[in-house]
Amino acid sequence: MSVVLITGCSSGFGLESALAFARRDHTTYATMRDLAKADTLVDRAAAENLDIELLALDVDDATSVTSAIGVVQARHGAIDILVNNAGIDCFGSVETTDLERARAVMETNFWGPVRTIQAALPAMRAKGGAVIINVSSVSGSMPGTPYSSWYSASKHALNALSEALFIELDGIDVRVACVDPGFFKTEMVRNSRARGKALRSDPYEADQAWLVDFFEKSVEALGGDPVDVAEAIVRAADDPEAPVHNLVGQSASTLVDLARQAGSVEAWLPLAVSLVEARSPVPARGDEPIRLHHRSPDPTETAPPGPPMAVGLHWAVDRSDDHRVNHWFGARAGLVLTGRPTRRTR
Repeated sequence: MSVVLITGCSSGFGLESALAFARRDHTTYATMRDLAKADTLVDRAAAENLDIELLALDVDDATSVTSAIGVVQARHGAIDILVNNAGIDCFGSVETTDLERARAVMETNFWGPVRTIQAALPAMRAKGGAVIINVSSVSGSMPGTPYSSWYSASKHALNALSEALFIELDGIDVRVACVDPGFFKTEMVRNSRARGKALRSDPYEADQAWLVDFFEKSVEALGGDPVDVAEAIVRAADDPEAPVHNLVGQSASTLVDLARQAGSVEAWLPLAVSLVEARSPVPARGDEPIRLHHRSPDPTETAPPGPPMAVGLHWAVDRSDDHRVNHWFGARAGLVLTGRPTRRTR
């Protein structure tokens, strides 16, 4: 069995991953900044009679990282599976977010994995047969997310780091894989709202609230079970043919396909606005919100020009009376999304 170390195990993906690896009889080290937050993991492991070792590890602290990884290496020689899962977000505009809070996101989400990799990789490389799993996000494969720019930037950076490391380790018996979840029911959005703090009176407050409302409702309505992400992490660790990037959840696949078809951030903007408005229950300008309608597919209908999407969706933008009328439809699924975007005007 393998020796597994996972960061950020107090809740969400990390907690579920620790349980998933332990169920497979791996020697599992679940780490977190504050072991006082381990109660849920301890109770669930006890209920299943699982053996999980707890270690304090703060990915923002180089001494904490080297100390915790040193404990595992002293006992086992090397880590076989390193799962960099610890992550935070902070809602806020680029202009007004306190820089210390912005830096904290990059410190945890990007520099945290750098620290653990640098501490663990020499022994992993010497032993061979090892895997580094970086838990990224669909945000790292899409245009930057407004009011979550620090999180998006950190995940784009983590993806680039993972790709570079994959190339550097070519010919060495250590694999690298990213797991990129879409919407899942974790505490991330709630914690992000609490963590955001503007430096001054925020002219973006209404627009940010509009978008955060979308995230919260999407997680509530569409959010998957974190167990699915944990299972994807285990699969990526087990499968020697796993690609570098592994999207998890239908929302992730759909969003990435839509962004790729849009082809540019300029084309993505009206589409993204429409997707958000489709889930916004309160129009910001008094216009009717976009609504989801079902219809029978028309086999004679010709799809709009452009590359076909993997999920069978197509996108077009029309202009009529200075209003954007958006159509998001799938001939196979028989779904149409129409209406007027109601994003507030500044």
